Amino acid sequence: MRASNHLIGLVNFLTFLLSIPILGGGIWLSSRANNTDCLKFLQWPIIVIGAAVMVVSLAGFAGACYRNTFLMWLYLFVMFFVVAALLCFIIFAYAVTDKGAGRPVMNRAYLDYYLQDYSGWLEERVADNSYWLKIASCVRDSKACGAKFGRFVNGVPETADMFYNRKLNPIESGCCKPPTECGYSYVNETIWTPGGGLAGTSADCTRWSNDQAQLCFGCDSCKAGVLGSIKKSWRKVSVINIVVLILLVIFYVIGCAAFRNNRRIDNEESTGETRMTKAQPSRIHF
Repeated sequence: MRASNHLIGLVNFLTFLLSIPILGGGIWLSSRANNTDCLKFLQWPIIVIGAAVMVVSLAGFAGACYRNTFLMWLYLFVMFFVVAALLCFIIFAYAVTDKGAGRPVMNRAYLDYYLQDYSGWLEERVADNSYWLKIASCVRDSKACGAKFGRFVNGVPETADMFYNRKLNPIESGCCKPPTECGYSYVNETIWTPGGGLAGTSADCTRWSNDQAQLCFGCDSCKAGVLGSIKKSWRKVSVINIVVLILLVIFYVIGCAAFRNNRRIDNEESTGETRMTKAQPSRIHF
């Protein structure tokens, strides 16, 4: 096997390895979709792209090993569209999660989340009431505000000051407690009473319930918390995908160069054999 075939085989093997973190990111998003973020369609594009990279790289590897020109052509052709699809997905992920972030709260370690800080396609989908009912049910079933949300210190429930110094994740902040502006007084992590001061004007102040099945699952702050959680998840996966994309492009260029070199050598060998055949004198039989 010539050196360029070895190179193509190595490139395809490395491409196969790169499909693993893509698939891993998609599977991680899938687990988050079932247990935390509760949007169960966002992970499928990345899983499909990862699987396509894996299958196409195996086809290219087989083509390099057996010098099958068709498989190597198939690898280069399909991989071009796979790389383009991955690039589009990265751009899409950053575009739909570009706006929105938690707001700092005075004397609190956690952030508060507001739906008006988010916009775009993803915000509209999450804010849609018919769709939100499914998301809220998923968040409730995930027990994000359940027993694991409460903390005990030496067998005693944490105090208000301890709670205020916790770094809550977006869903815990948006769904498991009332917005800070509402002026509720802390009893425990999921039970709050109206404070002595003026209550906030946000509609979420009246939506809060100490009913453990309700809490703030109907609040706009909960929708914002879900959006904040999705943004964090997608940004983590996108960083990995950007690194993988850069490596895929490098390997694709190397594969193209090696394949062109292979074709050039094949053409030269074919031309050389033709010239040798013409150069041989014909034998005269009597």
